[in-house]
Amino acid sequence: MKAVAIQAFGRPEGLAVIDLPAPAPAYGQVLIATEAIGVGGVDAVIRSGALAAYGFKEGHIPGSEVAGTVTAVGDNVATSWIGQRVWAFTSAGGYVEQAIAPVEEILPLPANLSAVDAVTLGSSGVVAHFGLSHAHFAPGESVLVRGAAGSIGIMTVQLAARGGASAVAVTTSSAERGDRLRELGATHVLDRSGEGGEGAPAGYDVIIDIVAGVDMPSFFAKLNPNGRMVAVGAVGGQPPADFGTTMMAAFQKSMSFATFSAATVAEPDRRPVRTEQFAAAGRGELHTVVHELLPLEQAVLAHQKMAAGEVFGRIVLTP
Repeated sequence: MKAVAIQAFGRPEGLAVIDLPAPAPAYGQVLIATEAIGVGGVDAVIRSGALAAYGFKEGHIPGSEVAGTVTAVGDNVATSWIGQRVWAFTSAGGYVEQAIAPVEEILPLPANLSAVDAVTLGSSGVVAHFGLSHAHFAPGESVLVRGAAGSIGIMTVQLAARGGASAVAVTTSSAERGDRLRELGATHVLDRSGEGGEGAPAGYDVIIDIVAGVDMPSFFAKLNPNGRMVAVGAVGGQPPADFGTTMMAAFQKSMSFATFSAATVAEPDRRPVRTEQFAAAGRGELHTVVHELLPLEQAVLAHQKMAAGEVFGRIVLTP
């Protein structure tokens, strides 16, 4: 089968198409003929080499979510899965024509939800849902989504609006993207520094940050007293090592900062959320945004587009 591996950390050109033997599912696993492969920000971070200290090595096959049809099952897996269309969290190894996933990490797809929509929503919707929950977001509160043009940001905007936010502000890079985010529920559009936006709140009860990076500490000033910032990503790199001093300088505002990873949410808690979101998307109540479909062999181009900041929503690879 065809696969895409990280041959050299760094630029997107370090990705390469390789040939691998077709895998066989082991105990508790299924084999999926992939129809759609989600390209996420974490894939780019891994490709850059920034997470090498966490065990990612050159030769790694990125890709954490796929959708397709189950073609084989391992021991202790019901054969009734064979032939079913599913979404799957692979953790890694998703840039392939045939993917392996644990049976507990697959979910049947509603008939009215495409494989492409499933990988656009599957992980990002869960991160957005539990990120807002981690921030103790409540109806009537104001929310700022920093870095809203990606799939996590787009889902956070929609869920905050559906959840009764008094305002949903976004940071993004262009007026065109701002207009598209307004269609999805944003009420105020700010520039990347968090400025602008006529009539925008002076402060926010909740900030969901997908960017991090060197500018992250400046957003603490945009929190209301008792405001909460939750970092759900770091596509802009790590914040300054001393970012906590900014919070301490505003000690009397009682601000909170936290990180959130969906890895800390048990699968039995993730499953009903994802099931409901898939159903809502099938009914047209949640909207997935696909930037572009590209063949698996063009994974380098997908990563180049992400690195250039061209992507609004998610790029999906198709074998």
